[in-house]
Amino acid sequence: MVKKARKNGNLYFVLALIIMAGLFYSSSQTYETQSQIGLLERVLENEPFKENFNDVSFQYADDVVSIEEKGYFSFVEFFIRKLAHFGTYFLLSTSFFLSLLPKLKGAGFAAFFSWLSAAGYAGMDEFHQMLTQDRTPLFQDVMLDSLGALTAVLLCCLVLGLKKKRVL
Repeated sequence: MVKKARKNGNLYFVLALIIMAGLFYSSSQTYETQSQIGLLERVLENEPFKENFNDVSFQYADDVVSIEEKGYFSFVEFFIRKLAHFGTYFLLSTSFFLSLLPKLKGAGFAAFFSWLSAAGYAGMDEFHQMLTQDRTPLFQDVMLDSLGALTAVLLCCLVLGLKKKRVL
């Protein structure tokens, strides 16, 4: 039964719904609830690689991201959070792609609609954060999420192309 659900894409659609529910729950929480600063202070108490990243500084939205500006642990947490954005939407788009592929005529349609669905959900998720106390919706996060989704779609098409010798 699981094999059939995987083959017709239903299992992947359920996985996409679970990811979306997790994202909705996550964006319902305040920053303080999600903060991992305390854990990072315990795990990385010796501040490894700090000297290697002291000169790293860049603008993300309206914030300057640097160790000097944010402090070591907030700097590390920033990258963990952004990796979570990219990775979650990578998985969401992959799930959409694998659920749509058996139902649509070509991989191109599956790729387009899975990217569009994940990118659209990223926008809705940032809107949801706007309604949540102590959360800041960022257009840059939508772009990062969309990039994660696009990377997944391209990788799926590449793997499918290598497997079948023709994608679109």
